[in-house]
Amino acid sequence: MLMNEGLRSYYRQQWKGKPVTSHVSTWDKVKRPQHHHRNPQHNIHNTPNTPNQDTDFTLNPSFPTSSLPSLSSVSIGITLKMNEEGRCIVARIMHGGMIHRQATLHVGDEIREINGVPVANQSVDILQKMLREARGSVTFKIVPSYRSAPPPCEIYVRAQFDYDPLEDDLIPCAQAGISFKMGDILQIISKDDHNWWQAKKDPNGTAGLIPSPELQEWRTACLAMEKSKRDQVNCSFFGRKKKQHKDKYLAKHNAVFDQLDLVTYEEVIKLPSAFRRKTLVLLGAHGVGRRHIKNTLIASHPDKYAYPIPHTTRSPRKDEENGKNYYFVSHDEMMADIAANEYLEYGTHEDAMYGTKLETIRKIHNEGRMAILDVEPQALKILRTAEFAPYVVFIAAPSLQNMTDYDGSLERLAKESDMLKQLYGHFFDLTIVNNDIEETIRQLEKSIDTMNMTPQWVPVSWVY
Repeated sequence: MLMNEGLRSYYRQQWKGKPVTSHVSTWDKVKRPQHHHRNPQHNIHNTPNTPNQDTDFTLNPSFPTSSLPSLSSVSIGITLKMNEEGRCIVARIMHGGMIHRQATLHVGDEIREINGVPVANQSVDILQKMLREARGSVTFKIVPSYRSAPPPCEIYVRAQFDYDPLEDDLIPCAQAGISFKMGDILQIISKDDHNWWQAKKDPNGTAGLIPSPELQEWRTACLAMEKSKRDQVNCSFFGRKKKQHKDKYLAKHNAVFDQLDLVTYEEVIKLPSAFRRKTLVLLGAHGVGRRHIKNTLIASHPDKYAYPIPHTTRSPRKDEENGKNYYFVSHDEMMADIAANEYLEYGTHEDAMYGTKLETIRKIHNEGRMAILDVEPQALKILRTAEFAPYVVFIAAPSLQNMTDYDGSLERLAKESDMLKQLYGHFFDLTIVNNDIEETIRQLEKSIDTMNMTPQWVPVSWVY
């Protein structure tokens, strides 16, 4: 694949308080941030040591000569760009492609000639035509780059958003991208380009382009600005406005950026089946049936599950025993514990305070049981740690098809459910549509048993 990186110009911008070098290319619909680390240290090729000395190499596609197709139909896996001096530069090597396998070119190399034809000051379209018409071996004359090789990269991440390269106006070549859904596990192969990482969804497949976290965060912040009625400035880094307008835009942009809870990818690691989750977190719209599910699981398996006993400031009623249904504490004691961050969540009802204390969850874990929580999704910021190791299950509202909604409650339930999924879906380990409460409980129990017997992808922060 030969991809047009376009003719770029450079200028400096501020991004999240850090200086960032930005590029503008002919295929950009809007501007995106870019970093550069071009500190040549030594020659990483087996080529002459003179920086400007040419060297030739021949690309030999692995096809029989009698049936050799044109090179344009071969996945050579290279991205070219023309720099300000009109020189053809290797911008990217796609892992798994022909160039990567043969190790004949490297990022930063300058291509002087293709089959003896000079390529300086030529458009990328012309270069594409030259390769499209080439048959058999293709000879490149190059000036090798003098930069240190990037460190090897092989990490795994869980995608926290959906992505389709065919719908992305920023990607250099849509055919080079890979699509994924929220929750997919991606193997990151290369982070050399600070806008476009290379990743695999299939371990046996070839790498493709995905947006880097920085680019995706910028895109999300930019879209948020476009939707904001307060911000009327065009979402662009082209620098065509006066400096004071640019500074005004950047100030607004950074303010919106800081307010967003931006999610892109979460680094994960695969653990063996011996790893057990400690907490079952049930999320869902109010009234979807979480309490019934929780009570049924505890009643059916009291040796496996337990619910943390809440604390309250109200006075005990007749026959109520401290520590059985509630822990009764004074208002001052509860306020002091809240100030010490000892509560997962708390609230007020009929002039009395109620809350779930973290130590009650730890007590259940120490007893060898799984704590069940039906909490608000904001509590996940505390729970998603190695200490609580939660298994997050979203109980989705039932389908409205073939159901009579006399008072509109089902529609309200569905809307709240959709909103929760949109805002917090990247945290869900499992989603069950609660069309039948008993079937939902069976699915949940089966999934927990399966989870405890199979390897799991968990946040790397739970391990290191």
